[in-house]
Amino acid sequence: MSSESLTKSVKDKALEIGFDLVGISPVGSFPENQFYKEWLARGFAGEMKYMEKEPERRGDIRRLFPEAKSVISCGLNYNTSYPYSVKENDRQKGWISRYAWGEDYHEVIQRKLLILLEFIKSVAPKGIKARIYVDTGPLLERVYGKYSGIGWFGKNTCLINQKIGSWIFVGEIITNIELDYDSPSPDRCGTCTRCIDACPTGAFIEPYVIDSRLCISYLTIELRGKIPVELRDKVGNNIFGCDICQDVCPWNRRAKVTDETSFQPREELYNPDLSSLSQLTEEAFRLKFKGSPMKRAKRKGFIRNILVAMGNSGLKGFIPFLKESLKDKDPTVRAHAAWALWKLEGEESHHTLSSHLEVESESMVREEIVSIMNRMDRMELKITNHKFQNLNKLKIRNSKY
Repeated sequence: MSSESLTKSVKDKALEIGFDLVGISPVGSFPENQFYKEWLARGFAGEMKYMEKEPERRGDIRRLFPEAKSVISCGLNYNTSYPYSVKENDRQKGWISRYAWGEDYHEVIQRKLLILLEFIKSVAPKGIKARIYVDTGPLLERVYGKYSGIGWFGKNTCLINQKIGSWIFVGEIITNIELDYDSPSPDRCGTCTRCIDACPTGAFIEPYVIDSRLCISYLTIELRGKIPVELRDKVGNNIFGCDICQDVCPWNRRAKVTDETSFQPREELYNPDLSSLSQLTEEAFRLKFKGSPMKRAKRKGFIRNILVAMGNSGLKGFIPFLKESLKDKDPTVRAHAAWALWKLEGEESHHTLSSHLEVESESMVREEIVSIMNRMDRMELKITNHKFQNLNKLKIRNSKY
């Protein structure tokens, strides 16, 4: 079988299996590989230390797989339509990123890639070697996606396809077979900056460059400790990931809805009630999110996010749940419960927080509460000084008469 016919057979099979996009790129070092090293050096990966491992291998697949010649990049659309009951502005509910509404994409894509690989082995010359990657190894997947022609790097750093937008999961088969290569996708972002302008935390420090430490997805999924105080208000009601920069992208306006049943929203996972989720135990968390990408945040990170969303809601009905969370076994949860309680109760939270401070032993929580109480004291002093100044002005004015 010729290279041309083998390439066509592989692509046809990929589409038959259910992939929406497929393209093939050569193995090599691209300009983006050097940018990745610079991005790491600037600290933009935050606490994602796994991204710093083996940067040279990420830059050149041949360090992992010396015989590699071709990368088959397959894209799967995960755009699902909103259920009729979704109310994005309902302050009693939290928002979960669309990619986590259904089954874990790693497993879905891997199953399809295994089918494709078996087909390739059946039609390719003997001696074929291949490896599968689904966001699980030191591979710059978006780079190969770009050079395979399935999409371009958007200013929001997502891979965007002209026909189906940016709701794309990507997986690869790396092989020692030399196939016909596709051309890179041209950049079609033009002068548009909607994604940059819409980001609440200003995570895009310039077009095509994201500081992960400011990204809501990073803060609610990858960050393991406390969310920085100065960013909590901006997280809004996002409790797992964030889709804002994709929601505003013009290329997603008419994005095709996926046919993949595995990505259809699970009940209560697209716009869930905050109060019920705040009470999840460790076991309940594992059961509820079994087979879901949301298990990555772990129970303490997820509850932390819920408490921040409660604090941002302005709804005093959440106060009993926050007080209950002050008793949680995890200090990260207790610290954010204290912050959220102060956000909703203001000065009225002073008694509860000071009482909790007397029994709290963890420094993380104590520091959070002390910081809140100092803030309240400063606000009280400011109000007192303002009243005193107004009183003096009144006395001076009266003395003139």
